Amino acid sequence: MSGRACVALALAVVAASGLPPLRAWLEADMARHMLLQFPLLLLAGGLLASALPARLRRCIDACNVHGLSGLFLFLLVSGFWMVPRALDEALLSVWVELAKFGSLLGAGAGLQLSWRAAAPIVQAFFLGNWAWMSAAVGLLYQDVTVRLCNLYLLDQQLVAGRGLVVLALVLPVIWVGTLARSGYLGNFLSDDAAVAGRDRPPSSPAEPARASRGFPAPTDAQRPS
Repeated sequence: MSGRACVALALAVVAASGLPPLRAWLEADMARHMLLQFPLLLLAGGLLASALPARLRRCIDACNVHGLSGLFLFLLVSGFWMVPRALDEALLSVWVELAKFGSLLGAGAGLQLSWRAAAPIVQAFFLGNWAWMSAAVGLLYQDVTVRLCNLYLLDQQLVAGRGLVVLALVLPVIWVGTLARSGYLGNFLSDDAAVAGRDRPPSSPAEPARASRGFPAPTDAQRPS
């Protein structure tokens, strides 16, 4: 997709998420607010990042070694907007609403610029932290018997909590499946097996002959030092 197409699509997503009546419909329900509007804004941020000029991307990459800065930004922003008070304020204050849009766009851009730059072990660390955080918040939303958000009903809070737990379970599975299809897991396991084979103590030359005659191989305690 060309840069102009990415920008046009991103602006369309932002407009659809931020202009009435769709914005009112999205924010009228806690689950739609968190599980639909938030991902749409993250997607728009990723599309905008895809359209950045190569020179600007190189400057950003210099400050985003191994994708750490962008992934940390994503964790920070996504964690903040899971706070019930932040959701309430976004509905009550236009300035907080604008901050929500801007921060989620930035988090989506950071994720797009950082994910492929990060090694699988770094991806696992950040995805694991995000999944743990989302699952913990989702379980909290389900366990409490009072409304955590003043502007949302208790049943809406329950559905949002279930959705967060589902995302926390599904996204890591998708990530592992992606690694498996790319062959990374197979290479990792084969390398691990090769290392284990190198670390195994060598057997004595007499052991194959003993085994061929039906005698058991000596144990470590029976081998001469």
